Amino acid sequence: MSVVTVQLGQCGNQVGQELFDVVCSDAQEGQRKTYSTVSCERFFHQTRHGDPVARAVLIDMEPKVINQSRTKAAKSGRWKYGDNSYFSQKQGSGNNWANGYCVHGPRHREVVEELVRREVERCDRLAGLMAMMSVAGGTGSGVGTYVTQCLRDVYPKSFILNHLTWPFGTGEVIVQNYNSVLTLAHLYQLSDAILVHENDTVHRICSQLLAIKHISFSDVNRVIAHQLGSVLQPVLTADSHGVYSRNPLGELVSALACHPEYKLLSVCTIPQMPSSSIAYSTFSWPGLLKHLRQMLISNSKMEEGIDWQVRVPTGSERTRGLTGSCFNTSLANLLILRGKDVYSADTGGFADPALYTSWLSSEEAFTQWKSQVPFNKYEKSATLVSNSQALLRPLDNMVGKAWNMFASRAYIHQYTKFGISEEDFLESFTSLEQVISSYSQLC
Repeated sequence: MSVVTVQLGQCGNQVGQELFDVVCSDAQEGQRKTYSTVSCERFFHQTRHGDPVARAVLIDMEPKVINQSRTKAAKSGRWKYGDNSYFSQKQGSGNNWANGYCVHGPRHREVVEELVRREVERCDRLAGLMAMMSVAGGTGSGVGTYVTQCLRDVYPKSFILNHLTWPFGTGEVIVQNYNSVLTLAHLYQLSDAILVHENDTVHRICSQLLAIKHISFSDVNRVIAHQLGSVLQPVLTADSHGVYSRNPLGELVSALACHPEYKLLSVCTIPQMPSSSIAYSTFSWPGLLKHLRQMLISNSKMEEGIDWQVRVPTGSERTRGLTGSCFNTSLANLLILRGKDVYSADTGGFADPALYTSWLSSEEAFTQWKSQVPFNKYEKSATLVSNSQALLRPLDNMVGKAWNMFASRAYIHQYTKFGISEEDFLESFTSLEQVISSYSQLC
């Protein structure tokens, strides 16, 4: 089954291009015919000459980034975007969610829906749609939210996964918290799951784990693409009976988003290191999984700097409310192992009931997928996709900053002039306060 990707705005188009590059390189690595066939069916269709063409629609209100993404893909020599699978205009959304959602989105709805329809009809079987966007800007967040709403209307029974890039805590756009609140509140009603990457976290991975001195957006996007690829590439599931999984989005949602109040997913991948160091490194499953489990418990997003003092609470401590603010309680976790000797790996530590909320059994809450095919040159690698309290603090901080601005009526006129009322803001705040409350009570 195939996934149609909708790349929205500067961030969505740049991350999407890196994702297809990672997926294509991985599929074409070494002797892995079946794996490659499933991967290509999932993410590419072929021209009459056998050239892979991404199952993607590129949307931006300015042409520059789309042109760059299409050019980079063509220059790779391995794959390309479709000649008529993109849409752009001459003027952006000015980092204003309301401009994107109320003006550009409705104005260009028909052409965008037609582009997506063409890609969907190229699929023998549709697994779902993945919208890739930022939550901070104007086109990615505003047009992206509107397009997601259209996708839900046109494809009501299809799985929709939104991949969101969370802005840096400081130094981006003054109204990024407004844009983020409006985006998340609306997507919570539209999407089946929301997979989030935080720019601050990815930047630290580039600096501390990959030892990149002058970090560019391309470096950040490659890390995000690597983690996404490790989730979306073919695997064997407990129900696949030795055949690679055919419905990646449906199975991801089923494993992790079992309750409509809990849709926020985060990702951790181990190991991550400079490509020049991989050939000189050895990895063992006990070591990798021990570190990854502690990363989950302590909400550490990377292997360096794990807080080993945070421990799993006992039953009596949980009952008495002594879990401690540092412990990261999970609703559900998906562990994906790739590479050598995956079936010898002991994953029992992730099935510990103490990791999870009390109202869901660990048998229901913990899922594992495996593939003996190494990913992106790592002999062994593990990825954990978690529906947990990992995003609770950044979400709470973002809502708090936006509320302080709203209470001062800062920049409100920039939104109301495009049709977003103060009541719309209040409804969005109320919606996200409920999400924050629900995740806070997972303990």
